[in-house]
Amino acid sequence: MSENSDFAARRAALRARIDALEGAQGASLSDRKLFFDAVYERAGGDAANVPWADLKPKDRLDAWLADNPGQGRRAIDVACGLGDNAEALAAAGWKTTAFDLSARAIGWALDRFPQSPVDYAIADLAALPPPWAGAFDLVNECYTIQSVPGELRTLFSLAIASLVAPGGSLLIYARTRPDDAPTAGPPWPLSPREAGIFSEMGFRRIAAEHFEQVRPDRVIPHLFAVWQRV
Repeated sequence: MSENSDFAARRAALRARIDALEGAQGASLSDRKLFFDAVYERAGGDAANVPWADLKPKDRLDAWLADNPGQGRRAIDVACGLGDNAEALAAAGWKTTAFDLSARAIGWALDRFPQSPVDYAIADLAALPPPWAGAFDLVNECYTIQSVPGELRTLFSLAIASLVAPGGSLLIYARTRPDDAPTAGPPWPLSPREAGIFSEMGFRRIAAEHFEQVRPDRVIPHLFAVWQRV
């Protein structure tokens, strides 16, 4: 078995174990913190045990960055996990900040990228540092809003929107579902209304790509959307 296929096999076996972790099904901020801390702690340094860690940046982010180099402008990666998307932002010329609620995740990212130009920080999306308000020309959000259910999604969306400077760009990468489709998480895929909420926050959508990730046992609808603050 190749290294990639072994990683995929261990990732597939992970799902049931993750769903059983403390806080996995909880709907409060404290539940979500318990869950994320448990995932990183029990991973034991093996990224195959972190279900959202691919050990590479998202392909659609890479493609967008190829056409939109930073040229020294400021970017922030929301809930950065092990750092791959943040490193892609920095490599494309963005002066990058990246944060995560989990101190373990940030420590792991720093261990992986010891010479990184990225400014990694431990921060809570529900209580962001005031100097970050409207401070970033690019905000990258991947799988963060879908990590919480119910009203927390609006809270997270508002917090993410607050980071974007006037005229700045916001990238959203998420699983999706039809408006009337039931959902049980984690994660909780976004409905069209939830995915479009930024139109109510002073943004206009520049692009939206709907695509599917095909797994051995399922097909997962996704969205990559680009918004601009007006």
